[in-house]
Amino acid sequence: MLNIALPKGRLGDDVHRLFSLAGFARGDLSDMGRKLVLENEEAGVRYFLVKPGDVAIYVEHGAADLGIVGKDILEEDRADVYELLDLNLGKCRMCVAGPKDFKDDGSKVLRVATKFVNIAERYYASLGREVDIIKLGGSIELAPLLGLSDVIVDIVESGKTLRENNLVVLSEIMPISARLIANKVAYQFQSGAIDNLRERLIGVMK
Repeated sequence: MLNIALPKGRLGDDVHRLFSLAGFARGDLSDMGRKLVLENEEAGVRYFLVKPGDVAIYVEHGAADLGIVGKDILEEDRADVYELLDLNLGKCRMCVAGPKDFKDDGSKVLRVATKFVNIAERYYASLGREVDIIKLGGSIELAPLLGLSDVIVDIVESGKTLRENNLVVLSEIMPISARLIANKVAYQFQSGAIDNLRERLIGVMK
């Protein structure tokens, strides 16, 4: 069987429906109750439900052969896995945001609040901009409002939360969406089954 790590929540539900259309799943994840494992022997797949931030860890260390993970997590954690396919699900953007009247004074160190420390550091390094990264776990939008930071780096979907806090997108770092990833050793030994799954997903997406 191919072991596939799915993220809990809405994205996992959307992915499972996509796999169902491709013939690799049946039923609904909402029918699982508190179970964390769902098997489809006919299709030769077993699904695990894990926290979105843990998917790449399960795949990298071989507990899962395949996984579905957001591009933001891949870029932040730099997991040693193969990225096989953009599923075009969970689309959003990684952005720099700040107050509407913000003007970057290049003579000062820019204070940046984010939970995506590595993404922010690489982005500003590419610009040659000196920054002070302030790591936060949540409510990132509060940081500039309370003077903790000048700007934030965060995921933006509709932009509603930014608008409600009088913040605007200042620049876009990268588009974000769900990706199909594979364990490198698993791909070496099960490339036929994995490629078949990937091609059938592509067929459904088209």
